[in-house]
Amino acid sequence: MLNFLKQVGDYAKETVQAAKYIGEGLSVTFDHMKRRPVTVQYPYEKLIPSERYRGRIHFEFDKCIACEVCVRVCPINLPVVDWTFDKKTKKKTLDHYSIDFGVCIFCGNCVEYCPTNCLSMTEEYELAAYDRHELNYDNVALGRLPYKVTDDPMVTPMRELAYLPKGVMDPHELPAGSRRAGKLPQEILEELEASKPAKAEEASES
Repeated sequence: MLNFLKQVGDYAKETVQAAKYIGEGLSVTFDHMKRRPVTVQYPYEKLIPSERYRGRIHFEFDKCIACEVCVRVCPINLPVVDWTFDKKTKKKTLDHYSIDFGVCIFCGNCVEYCPTNCLSMTEEYELAAYDRHELNYDNVALGRLPYKVTDDPMVTPMRELAYLPKGVMDPHELPAGSRRAGKLPQEILEELEASKPAKAEEASES
């Protein structure tokens, strides 16, 4: 009899615990039901990359001095720099430059350490190809102008997937200039600075 009552008690405890976990999970689900949909109808809609996005590398042939700094700072020694030494001018002459984006990890070291700023990161991220050898860009392919989402007339650019204000569900019919949900980084910093004197007073009183 005692064993039976113990089993019933354990079963009741497990039932309550399961109901508690289900309630916690559903609370998260119901919370997200009120938020902005995060679906982007690609390729008809595309997100605008952030200002510091590390996309395809852009190369300017005329600025390169064939110093090979990009090769030395690259974690995988990726850029291929072919040059010849001009005995008259006693300088290197660049013949060919290439980067294989099938291997590149887009760390940006080559761009950061380039002494002549001939390398730069772009917003272009659509590098899909049927043949991996097509991802090996030479100096001509690297020199073409970068792709911008806002320049394509067939695409609707979207700035970000931040949550919409309360009560708004459609992400495409939000009035211009309306405030997004959440606080800007500047506002958070201002609140932190304002709270510092109050915390200092509390600490001094205690």
